[in-house]
Amino acid sequence: MLRPIAVVAVLLFSTTFTHAENTLRSQAAEALHKGTEFFRNKVSTEGGYLWQYSEDLARREGEGRATDSDVWVQPPGTPSVGLALLEVYQNTGDKYYLDAARQAGYCLVRGQLESGGWGYIIRFKPSHRKRTAYRVDSGTNNQNKLSNTSTLDDNTTQEALRLLMRLDKTLDFKDKQIHEAAMYALQQLLDIQYPNGAWPQRFTAPPQADKFPVKKASYPEKWSWEFPHKSYSSYYTFNDNAMSDTVEIMLEASRIYGDKKFREAALRCGEFILLAQMPKPQPAWAQQYDADMHPAWARKFEPPSITGGESQGVMRTLLQLYRETGDDRFLDAVGPALKYLESSVLPSGSLARFYELKTNRPLYFTKKYKLTYEHNENDIPTHYGFVTSNRLPQIRREYERLLKTKTAGKAMPKKPSQKTSPPSKSMIALVKAVIAAQDEQGRWAEKGGLTRFGSKDPTQRVIKCSTFIRNARILSRYLAATK
Repeated sequence: MLRPIAVVAVLLFSTTFTHAENTLRSQAAEALHKGTEFFRNKVSTEGGYLWQYSEDLARREGEGRATDSDVWVQPPGTPSVGLALLEVYQNTGDKYYLDAARQAGYCLVRGQLESGGWGYIIRFKPSHRKRTAYRVDSGTNNQNKLSNTSTLDDNTTQEALRLLMRLDKTLDFKDKQIHEAAMYALQQLLDIQYPNGAWPQRFTAPPQADKFPVKKASYPEKWSWEFPHKSYSSYYTFNDNAMSDTVEIMLEASRIYGDKKFREAALRCGEFILLAQMPKPQPAWAQQYDADMHPAWARKFEPPSITGGESQGVMRTLLQLYRETGDDRFLDAVGPALKYLESSVLPSGSLARFYELKTNRPLYFTKKYKLTYEHNENDIPTHYGFVTSNRLPQIRREYERLLKTKTAGKAMPKKPSQKTSPPSKSMIALVKAVIAAQDEQGRWAEKGGLTRFGSKDPTQRVIKCSTFIRNARILSRYLAATK
């Protein structure tokens, strides 16, 4: 039994700890609201966002320069900010954040194309909108003459659709604008899927099925080292994980809407992945394939080759499909690909983005875009990564885990979800750092410059959407953990 003095000491300690915890919690809630208010009222354009801004908001950019009437779809733009705001709502229950996320959703509705998806950028200036086939403007312009190309590149259409679907579910499918835009986009993705289950990188309309026979991938008899200046828009494209992101969207759509056709579309893409795996000696994947299922040129710095980058994303997708279905073929395809890629690791520990067909020699480019075997740091384009990170150990661990629990014909258990637990010391330290970094206006401004305004741009401090997303999640997860 504790002595009276000890009881008093415990009570004092508990009271002090609770007071400190409550103080930090109220500070976190205030910082979160203040930061969101600034972003929503000062940074946002029509509910949407770019990538980064000069501290005074005078200059702004996404992947390219932007005006104050433009927003970006490509992450970490509008849908990424909207998803963070939606998570904040789910962590706090405060409808202020749901309303902010819904405004981002409405922005995407106004930027959806007739083709069903989204381009990288949404423009709101009337003279600019006249050049693009936005669905909400349908009938006001001659749609046939307008830009109408949706893109699956860089998780653009997928991220927009992800926000709309999650909003739709959160709003009990009662918001007509959100629901209709999500369903239209999903149907278009079903319609533009190739007969073999692949998706293109960009699309305006469904493909002509007879021009895309179902074939197994193979090496071309020969291929040119010279860029052919040929359109690659119809190619089956893994580049920047376009198909992997689309598979994830289809699986999530199936869970949200309870419609098996979306899951079936994801599995058809899984069948394509199996078809697209190259034969020995390089049983991995190319960035893109032509209709004959040969690795092919895309842009002038993307040659026919085996890719050490996207092949890792493809293997993760196969593991995901195995967990979903228990189909041994998805798991079996990972083994030889892993072994091949592990044998192809560069001395630096990284992987080459491109390996020459059959010889497996790493391929690079000079600044003049001449294909070469030499990796010269002083003579290589800087806008593109020709060496990519090595995530094979993580993939190997998951592969081995699933291999041990392999049960033919039975769906594998998904990874356990994270449960809310009391905040750790590291989380508390992060929360304090986030609060300390915020200024009186609610901004999280940081040292840095803009990338699209030239060397003479005076910007020395910037406001980044990626930083807002990170900080909002840190604060809201802390609030959820201290309810």
